[in-house]
Parts: sequence; structure tokens; C-alpha cells
Amino acid sequence: MKDPVKACADRASESAESKRPRHIAIIMDGNGRWAQARDLPRIEGHRRGVETVRMVSETATELNIDAITLYCLSSENWKRPKAELEFLMHLLEQYLIEERRTIMDQGLRLKVIGRRDRLPENVIKEMDKTLAMSESNPGTQLVLAIDYGGRDEITKVARELAREVAAGSLREEEISEERITSRLYTAGLPEVDLMIRTGGDMRVSNFLLWQLSYSELWITDTCWPEFTRENFLTAIDDFALRQRRFGGLNVNE
Repeated sequence: MKDPVKACADRASESAESKRPRHIAIIMDGNGRWAQARDLPRIEGHRRGVETVRMVSETATELNIDAITLYCLSSENWKRPKAELEFLMHLLEQYLIEERRTIMDQGLRLKVIGRRDRLPENVIKEMDKTLAMSESNPGTQLVLAIDYGGRDEITKVARELAREVAAGSLREEEISEERITSRLYTAGLPEVDLMIRTGGDMRVSNFLLWQLSYSELWITDTCWPEFTRENFLTAIDDFALRQRRFGGLNVNE
């Protein structure tokens, strides 16, 4: 019997390049629930989730995906218990240090989106070091959304444009979708083609609200720590089979 992971990989590789997602966004949900279901502390779910991040970045590199954006910490996550937040910051710092070799070996270009002012200085220091090291890498862009909120991002852009209009350096009629897109954290990245959410919840949770306007959604009940390469390839395979009309008709209809 053919290995199901290889079967998915074969189908993905057989799909035309134009049918593959160029940019995949992922809501990595279910770490805490996965741990609690096994009578483990919630932080163990976050620790295990790092292994899934490594797998996803490796697979995206193999398939020449242009970019993957991972929802690591939302602006609402600061409401969580202090001990869990401190562990998340420690885990992030550890990831930025320990994954440097993997990032460089895979040719990944790291990018971080979201606010920086609430992050610990030690995290920012390691973040900037890894960003600088990988900025010339030619491969997949690995985008980490940290202290990120979609409404906050759009509000930030709206304030910038309002100030420019008030100062007379921008006319109101010059505000366009393209101009707004160029001011977002994701400026320069391809449009998000596919959004994957693990953990089963049917919502976008304030993630890339502008960027997900025409994205295909793929949601699984599987929690992030147990999200496999087969799951990831199945999502990509499913995307390749979808007909994307963007409000119009399919050319074959």
C-alpha cells in the first residue's frame, strides 16, 4: 500500500505551479487543549508545537512556497496567565536562537509582523539578530505574527493616512486599496491564498483581516501539536483542486 504522506506529496508536486498557494497563513490553535487532554500542563502543548513549526517550514521549503505566516501571539493573548506568557516569551527567545541553523540551512527569510513595544528586550535582541542573519536568504519567507492584531494593524494604517491628509501631503481621493495594502505589515508579500486553522474553531480570530479577503480556508479539528506533514500536504492538495472565482465566473463555465 502506498504511503499516504508520499501520495499527498506526489499529488502536490504534480499540481501545476500556478495552482499551488504562494502564501499560506496558519492559525496554530489547540496547543493548550492538546496538553490538557493528556493531563499535561498547557505550556507543554506550546513546546510540542515548535516541532510542528519546524515541519511546516521544511515542507514549505521543499514545495517552493513563497511565504508562510504563522500566528504566534495575538494582541489579545496578553490576557492569558502571567506564567504562561512568560513561558511563551522564553520559548520564542529559545526558538529564535536554536532554530538559526535550521533557518539558514533551509534558506528561510525570517520576517516578524506585529507590535514590538510590548516584547521583552531579550526577545527583541535575538529576533533582530536572526532577522539580520537571514535577510539575504533566497527561500521561503517565514513570517511570524507576534503581538499581532488585524484591527490594530488596519487602525495604524488609517491613522498614518489621516495624518498625511491633515498635513496636506496626501489627497483624500488618493487613498486606495493598493495604498492601504502597501502600508500593512505584509507589504511586499504575495496575497494570502490559503489560510489553515487547526483546533477546529470556525473563525479568523483577528488574524490578517485585510489580507484574508479572498483566501481559501481550510480548517481541521486536529490540534497544532499533532498537525502532521500529511495534514499540511492534504490542505495544499485540496487548495489546488478548488476553483477561485474572485467574484466572477470560472473561465470554463
